[in-house]
Amino acid sequence: MIFTPTKLAGAFIIDVERRTDERGFFARSWCEDEFAAHGIHMPPLQANLSSNPLQGTLRGMHYQLAPHEETKLVRCTRGAIYDVIVDLREESPTYGQWIGVELTADSFRMLFVPGRFAHGFLTLVDNSDVTYQVSAKYAPGAERGLRWNDPTIGIQWPAKPVLVSEKDSQHPDFVFTPQHLEAK
Repeated sequence: MIFTPTKLAGAFIIDVERRTDERGFFARSWCEDEFAAHGIHMPPLQANLSSNPLQGTLRGMHYQLAPHEETKLVRCTRGAIYDVIVDLREESPTYGQWIGVELTADSFRMLFVPGRFAHGFLTLVDNSDVTYQVSAKYAPGAERGLRWNDPTIGIQWPAKPVLVSEKDSQHPDFVFTPQHLEAK
């Protein structure tokens, strides 16, 4: 696997290394040793699947509070998505910053999302499916979110969403902590 660090510390774009022959290709999408070599210790405890029939569907920006924070390995298994993460770690130099990555079924590319990050995506085509390997079990009482179009974060989505759940539309805006505001 090829691990490419992003501008957000601890977050990686991961590409598979294909071994190709006349049958197609074979590649690993998970290896505990390779992940550990990049400082990633994530025993998957849950696997999730999201199916999205409509282009322009937006899901996010979701996260869970400690001690239920989720580390995720995200891959688009059908179609294409624009996957976005926001660093919510107050001690991080990239606190409040975001990145977006296009994930497609054809690329087999994955995004590693550390715990204490908000996560969401926008479908770029109809019939887009997403799988997540997750380090923590879903805890309904710890579930939180940020508004997908919060001007403080300023995520630049590649297209205007056509379908956003009422719940996701009503997430609160992001608020920087006082110590972060003083550092600016």
